[in-house]
Amino acid sequence: MTQIRPLLPTDWPAVRRIYAEGIATGNATFEQTAPEWDEWDAGKLVHPRLVAEADGAVAGWAALSPTSKRQVYRGVAEVSVYVAASAQGQGIGRALLAALVDQSEAGGIWTLQAGIFPENGASVYLHEQAGFRIVGRRERIGQMHGVWRDVLLMERRSRVVE
Repeated sequence: MTQIRPLLPTDWPAVRRIYAEGIATGNATFEQTAPEWDEWDAGKLVHPRLVAEADGAVAGWAALSPTSKRQVYRGVAEVSVYVAASAQGQGIGRALLAALVDQSEAGGIWTLQAGIFPENGASVYLHEQAGFRIVGRRERIGQMHGVWRDVLLMERRSRVVE
C-alpha cells in the first residue's frame, strides 16, 4: 500500500536518486544533474512537499516551485512529480499529484502549471487525468545535448480558491 506523507530532509537521498533517474531518461527535465539538498530546498515552496512510500521505501516525490517573486503571482506554482523507475505504473504518480493538488488548494494556490516534454506521454496523460489542460507549446525553448526541445505548458486552475 502506498502512503503519501510530507517530504523530510532525511528523505533527500532517496528523492535525489529518483530525480536522477528522471534526468537520465532525457524526457523529464532540462536539468543535467540532481542538485544538492540546499539548492533544491531553496527552489521549492515549503509546503506542500510530498513523498510516496511503498513497502517502507520512498517510491516518488512531488513539490511546488514558485513561478515568480511578485506578490500578484503568489498563488501560481510549478509542479514537479517524479516516480522511481521501479515503481512506475502503480498509481504512485496519480496519488502524489492528487495530494499535491489538494494541499496546494488548501494553501491558497489557485493555478498549478507544468512544463512537459511532448515525448513524455505518460506525464502528459497523468496531468490531464488530474485536471490539467495544455495551454500552449513552447517551441524550441531550450537545447539539450545539442538538440532543440519543445515543452508543453499545462495548467490546472483551482476549483475552490477564489
